[in-house]
Amino acid sequence: MGKNTDDLRQKRRQQPIMDAFDRKILAELAGDSGQSYARLGEAVGLSAPAVHERVRRLRQSGAIKGVHAALDGSALGKPLLAFVHVEAAGWGKSERLMQVLRFPEVEEMHSVAGDASVLFKVRTASPQALEAFLSQIHAVPGVTGTRSYIALSTYLERPVQAGVTEIWPDMPLPE
Repeated sequence: MGKNTDDLRQKRRQQPIMDAFDRKILAELAGDSGQSYARLGEAVGLSAPAVHERVRRLRQSGAIKGVHAALDGSALGKPLLAFVHVEAAGWGKSERLMQVLRFPEVEEMHSVAGDASVLFKVRTASPQALEAFLSQIHAVPGVTGTRSYIALSTYLERPVQAGVTEIWPDMPLPE
């Protein structure tokens, strides 16, 4: 039997209790994480010290994982965006497969349900670079195949949103 890889997954923190102000603060920070507490306070209707305390609590709870710059793949010489579905014998997650995370082209890795075991989001410089990445995947013992989907256009790319849909419409969205 293979190695136990359960310890490779990070443990999730308990979900913090959030109110409407917390969600407004998170939405503002997702739009511009560099704004001052005073400007955040004006935007959400709280004082700067109150916002500072809420942001501290949200960081402590894990709701805010960090502050990141949004980089442009094309400007960095990596215009090709692909989603790679990895099919593997068994579950698919292994220490060797996790080693491909060292490549800066890998933006995301997910364990998924369906006909694939793992889903990678990768951004490469060229089709040849994607092919080199795929050769690394195929060299992993247990990998039986891959399917790659190359994005031709991106209409929406955004971080996790603070809002939650409380009530989903009974009817499909209007045309």
